[in-house]
Amino acid sequence: MASDTGSNMDREMILADFQACTGIDNIAEAITLLELNNWDLVAAINGVIPQENGILQSNFTSEGSQTSPFGENSQAAATAPTAPPSRAESSSPPSSSSSSSAFCPILPSRHIVERQPRMLNFHVEYRTRSVEVVLEEASTVGDIKQILETELHVPVSKMQLKGWKSGDVSDSTVLRSLHLPKNNSLYVLTPDIAPSATTSQSSIQQESLNQSYLLIISHREAQREYSLNFPATRTIQEVKRNISDLTNIPVRHQQWDGWPASASDDSMTLSSSGISYPCHHLTVCRRSSPATTLEPSEECTDVHMVSDSEGDDFEDASEFGVDESEIFGMGSSSCRKSPMMPENSENEGDALLHFTGEFSSRYGDCHPVFFIGSLEAASQEAFFGKARDRKLLAIYLHNDDSVLSNVFCSQMMCAESIVSYLSQNFITWAWDVTKEANKARLLTMCTRHFGSVVAQTIRTYKTDQFPLLLIVMGKRTSNEVLNVIQGNTTVDELMMRLMGAMEIFTAQQQEDIRDEDEREAREMVKREQDEAYRLSLEADRKKREAQEREEAEQVRQERIRKEQEEEREAIRLSLEQALPPEPKEEEGEPVSKLRIRTPSGEFLERRFLGSCKLQVLFDFVASKGYPSDEFKLLTTFPRRNITQLDPAWTLLEAKLFPQETLFLEAKE
Repeated sequence: MASDTGSNMDREMILADFQACTGIDNIAEAITLLELNNWDLVAAINGVIPQENGILQSNFTSEGSQTSPFGENSQAAATAPTAPPSRAESSSPPSSSSSSSAFCPILPSRHIVERQPRMLNFHVEYRTRSVEVVLEEASTVGDIKQILETELHVPVSKMQLKGWKSGDVSDSTVLRSLHLPKNNSLYVLTPDIAPSATTSQSSIQQESLNQSYLLIISHREAQREYSLNFPATRTIQEVKRNISDLTNIPVRHQQWDGWPASASDDSMTLSSSGISYPCHHLTVCRRSSPATTLEPSEECTDVHMVSDSEGDDFEDASEFGVDESEIFGMGSSSCRKSPMMPENSENEGDALLHFTGEFSSRYGDCHPVFFIGSLEAASQEAFFGKARDRKLLAIYLHNDDSVLSNVFCSQMMCAESIVSYLSQNFITWAWDVTKEANKARLLTMCTRHFGSVVAQTIRTYKTDQFPLLLIVMGKRTSNEVLNVIQGNTTVDELMMRLMGAMEIFTAQQQEDIRDEDEREAREMVKREQDEAYRLSLEADRKKREAQEREEAEQVRQERIRKEQEEEREAIRLSLEQALPPEPKEEEGEPVSKLRIRTPSGEFLERRFLGSCKLQVLFDFVASKGYPSDEFKLLTTFPRRNITQLDPAWTLLEAKLFPQETLFLEAKE
């Protein structure tokens, strides 16, 4: 154990010297370069900053002696040219007391390589929005706020930019002076701008469940700060388990500061715990105990000192499903990592969410956007849309037991060119096959969707050949695996193989687009014909219905007319039968002879007794088809309207005696 500890201390010193000499801030990248050179500091520096002679000379001074720690003679070390320390050397943090013998090459000024301006990435959260900002490290905090003002429409004067590891900063602070990593997470607070109020309590509760909380968690022993996003439905217990994976402090040994008094139960969700929204600050440390506590060491993403309290970690190993080899550093890495994907997860979407979060935690936020959902859903998204919208499916298979996984993820999957190309042309789906249960589940899914050949192909690959990137193209009959890219590749080779797959896919896609356009054109013509036929049928139906209504109206009118005629005829006959008989001239009673001219020019002649009433005259005229409600009976001279006289008058009283000529006229 003592020799292992000493070896770890030497590697930490080599890592610190390598970062100071090369200016590489990314610890994972620095460790990868050192591992590629078998932790040979000179060879690693020559690989980053190549020299004319091929070997980097160094000045090494330790208590007056000039001897190279790598076996070089003192004469070679003494003749090395000297130069003022570079910016990276002067800005490197002071090491521990043992760093008095630290190695740092002194580079000749003529060999100093002009470096490109260092770019910094900022992921800024504001309420429900997020903004990506990329700036040179020579920019100021105010420059970030100016960009955010354009994107978020929030005035700079009302904007508070939080999340800096060094505390609050002013707008004039230069980013270089903050010694920031490449990827950073910030958040915007606007206390003077109140969020819009909702009108319903239920909608407020629903909105709170859809929110995400930014937890700024400070680890005291490591003097490190984590900025983690958690959905509002996540419980306090789940947060503590995630922190256990990051800090190697078991949940029962964690001591927290910052939880509100209302967060009394670890089963409570973040939305009901009473923490501040959208950001809340917490502090965690290991609870003091009689056992020896973990001694702080330098920050390291992939390499950690073995803790003296391994027994505590082992006690809680079963709680999180961690293997003993991970606890005692028997795997490919000497530190315990949270698994990329939980074993036997019931929901594939939850497993992919865990995978994405762990991938970002290990390798940064610059990585392909992994599809969250089942392999079937990813296939539907990639293959079964419109031909123009279809994409290739890239299936990334990760295995933590492979020594190639760390390099492939950090240098290939996180390369900006690869990330951009995958995002534009592929649906990327990932799975972790480290655990046998997860691997068996993947083989079952591949057999169901791609056939047994693909599953057998994956089964034949050995652990040290992982990770794998399968490129799948959807076809009409079955899906085809175009390429299987292994982990031992380069960025250029990976890009060329992705572009080759895209060429094959593009040719197939163009053919599918032509077929789809022709099919849509045929369907459009058919729809137009069907619509014209439907309109024609509709017009014929309306015309037929109008004609039927017209015929029905004619029948009705004819029936009414016949009924009226029948009624008139019945009235006429009854009046004709009710008339008294026409008197003769030789009878002794006075007789009036009336002559009536009809509108048609014909004359009606009849004799009436002088004592006969006018109603009998009116009935006579009506029996001839001229009822008194439609016609009026007039005298010629003087003109009189007989129908206006009292029907009870006699002809003598109406002065229609002994004879008179009358004429009928229709009423208006």
